Amino acid sequence: MPQNFNYGIDKLCVGDAISIGNGKTKGTLTDDAIKKINNSQQYVRDIVENNKTVYGVNTGFGILATAKISEEDTATLQHKILQSHSVGVGEAIPPEIAKLMLITKVHALAQGYSGIRPQTIDRICWHIENDVLPLVPEKGSVGASGDLAPLAHLFLPLIGLGQVIHKGTRYKAQDVLKKFSLQPLQLGPKEGLALINGTQFILSFAVKAVQRMHNCLEAADIIGAMSLEALTGTKAPFDERLHQLRPFAGNKLVAQRLRLLLKDSAIMQSHVDCGRVQDPYSLRCMPQVHGASRNAWLHLKELTETELNAVTDNPIIFSTEDTISGGNFHGQPLALPLDYACFAAAEIGNISDRRCYLLLEGKWGLPMLLMKNVGLNSGFMIPQYTTAALVTENKTLCFPASADSIPTSLGQEDHVSMGSISGRKLSKVLDNLEYILAIELVTACQAIEFRRPLRSSELLEFAHEYVRHFVSFAEEDRIFADDIEKIKNIIADFSFVEKVSEFAKSKNVQLNESYSEFVI
Repeated sequence: MPQNFNYGIDKLCVGDAISIGNGKTKGTLTDDAIKKINNSQQYVRDIVENNKTVYGVNTGFGILATAKISEEDTATLQHKILQSHSVGVGEAIPPEIAKLMLITKVHALAQGYSGIRPQTIDRICWHIENDVLPLVPEKGSVGASGDLAPLAHLFLPLIGLGQVIHKGTRYKAQDVLKKFSLQPLQLGPKEGLALINGTQFILSFAVKAVQRMHNCLEAADIIGAMSLEALTGTKAPFDERLHQLRPFAGNKLVAQRLRLLLKDSAIMQSHVDCGRVQDPYSLRCMPQVHGASRNAWLHLKELTETELNAVTDNPIIFSTEDTISGGNFHGQPLALPLDYACFAAAEIGNISDRRCYLLLEGKWGLPMLLMKNVGLNSGFMIPQYTTAALVTENKTLCFPASADSIPTSLGQEDHVSMGSISGRKLSKVLDNLEYILAIELVTACQAIEFRRPLRSSELLEFAHEYVRHFVSFAEEDRIFADDIEKIKNIIADFSFVEKVSEFAKSKNVQLNESYSEFVI
């Protein structure tokens, strides 16, 4: 049975959010959470009954905040806000991201500062538990006043509007509700605004980016070590003493991982006296480059987990007499680290491409283009064209979205974060990075076989053998796109890193020991 997570009570971390999303953990509302939710909802009812003016409860929105709404229209107002703000365009976001949006919104609402009813949260939980996931267009949020358009689309199904994905099929929301014998909800005062005000679109992209980027960083160390072995590089630059002199945590972790990955390699031992003074930077500086990206990842993880436990609604309801209209919905706290992580992920692809190029040059005992009969065969020349193209595409995606701001709401909302674009750009960079690493892995596996009968370390030989379950050694040209896709899949589904890590543990090797902050 899945373990439980208590919405609004427990501290939500990235691993928890992912685990709830994949069904390994069940999110629940405890009596304590329900009590807080009921209290907050009672405050809103009292505000309406006492005709106390509170933004979004009995006023219009944005520039229309001065427009007073009658008591009888306060519920209608909440339905209209979902409809009027559903202006997203473009392709639908992945269902996994939509599910994370639902999960993170429930956790924020369950903290009891939004004035929403328990039955509304229960319906959102129903969507999560039954994988009835709203269709959310990817474009339309400027990342302040909350992710208004994506969240409006996310919650249209609550009132029987919009579309959902269920078991891979797209349905009108009203048809799915009928299928499950459910009625659309009638939202109460403040509920519509509470649903669409927040950063859950940005946050969900950040959660997924933390998971995916971590996997890429773990893979990059393993793959980089394999390339170093194929190129008969030295492990001297990974000496612990060297990195104590410049003790960035990410650098020290990568150096430790490389030392352990290369331990007891016969290939390494075979050239200790070769006379080569220094390796190229893409080999020698892996701790500094991979490590700097690790530090950026850690920054993103820490700020994402702060946001995971934040209340990003507006206004915040402390009591009937104490409401604050503030700016907790502004996406800037995540927009900046998402852009930073975007550069960091792109740099992992950049250095990986350089190692691909080194493997093709025909130096240090390797055949040029990693094939014996080149001329008739192009060998591994052209896969590196793809890494070059992807690296350049990633560079074009590195312009920080958070550096821009365009006023909205007739100037009332005059500074916005564009964090939604930061999150989507990072996702695209990670898509490309998975392909770049796949190409380096295929190339390194090809190259390392030219070192036979010498063998690498147990860990790297296991990694090589795992790849060979999917892609064989290339004696001559073939459609390498097929190979690339297969290896990209074992990187993107986390199995490559998971298998190598499990094998390491079976050999009592803890690759990340003493660096628990770098683990999800």
